[in-house]
Amino acid sequence: MSADILAKLNLRHVINASGTMTGLGASIVGQQSIQSIAGILGNFVEIDDLQRRASKTIADLTGAECGFITASCSAGITLSIAALMTGNDLGAIERLPNHVGPKSDVIMQMGHMINYGAPVDQAVRLSGATVVPIGQATSASAFHLASAINENTLAALYVVSHHTVEYGQIPFKTFAAVAHEHNVPVIVDAASEYDLTGFIRDGADIVLYSGHKFLGGPTSGIVAGRKDIVRNIYLQNRGIGRGMKVGKEGIAGAIAALEAWKTRDHAAIRAREKRALDLWHATLNGRPGVSVRIMPDPTHNPLDRLRIDIDSMAAHITAWDLVDRLAKGAQPIVARDHEVEHGYFFLDPCNLQPDQEQIVAARLAEELDIAQKSNDLIATPFEERTLNKERAILNWPD
Repeated sequence: MSADILAKLNLRHVINASGTMTGLGASIVGQQSIQSIAGILGNFVEIDDLQRRASKTIADLTGAECGFITASCSAGITLSIAALMTGNDLGAIERLPNHVGPKSDVIMQMGHMINYGAPVDQAVRLSGATVVPIGQATSASAFHLASAINENTLAALYVVSHHTVEYGQIPFKTFAAVAHEHNVPVIVDAASEYDLTGFIRDGADIVLYSGHKFLGGPTSGIVAGRKDIVRNIYLQNRGIGRGMKVGKEGIAGAIAALEAWKTRDHAAIRAREKRALDLWHATLNGRPGVSVRIMPDPTHNPLDRLRIDIDSMAAHITAWDLVDRLAKGAQPIVARDHEVEHGYFFLDPCNLQPDQEQIVAARLAEELDIAQKSNDLIATPFEERTLNKERAILNWPD
């Protein structure tokens, strides 16, 4: 069926060796979610009651007091900040993003001000709030947070992502403790995290997860946390949240994904991923100009990736040209290339379909063999690659 729809829409059959990326559709939706979505599409439901059902499931899995489903994790950031400004004042909710109250500053570590497809600070600003950066990009301490808190401080936002600076940041427990010493609520953006309980346990007031990444649900965001705050976040659906609404199918699909998570065979998934990593490692190890090593996830999710370092002079190709060649053709292989200008990229096995690891291995070997036979170094200037990507999006839909 999936192949039929791709052919009907004239779309390429992508092999995702990049991970849970929104630009690739995030993940494959699980069968329980698909069945729930199909089952509810032909029915009318009372959305508030459906969200109450979602709240019970979210509370069960996260340890939060309650929760609900929104359009995305990014939407959850905007709505959470909005709720802290408006409380349950329905008039104030309708006036956003024009906020007249005294508190509208949201503190973030400079090293957490990343782009996940859009700037994370923009999700804050959409509510009408103001971002207050603390520390420097590679250095933030508890005193930076404590010193920035004043009478205008609304919240402190903590971002968990492979895009954030991986050193010199305030540990979460410390971040939460300092904020709570000053009665500042803590919001955690944990979009791509496996751990559904740790942040609540360690002091978060609100935690936001993606429903469509590791959970394998439809495009959605999960809001979990303190009942008083979550209720006010939910009320934002009467205001700026209207444009971020989620339909009955998204809610039902997310509920099913959460329930499926409880019975998922995580050990079997890890074993399947290890087989792919071992195959790729064996395929590439010892090739001229190629170094490989298996690396753990930087945010401590229970998964590994293969890092591939390319010595362009010995391999006769740059890391980014190899990535771009893999991504061409009727069956593109998309690698994890957000640091490729440093001469390396990653292969992530978490979203592979059966036997795709073999295709990835064969294509890597093919492209490296072609490069070895080339008399010239295959080396597109990296700045040209970057500009081409910008031109391509600006030229959409052509």
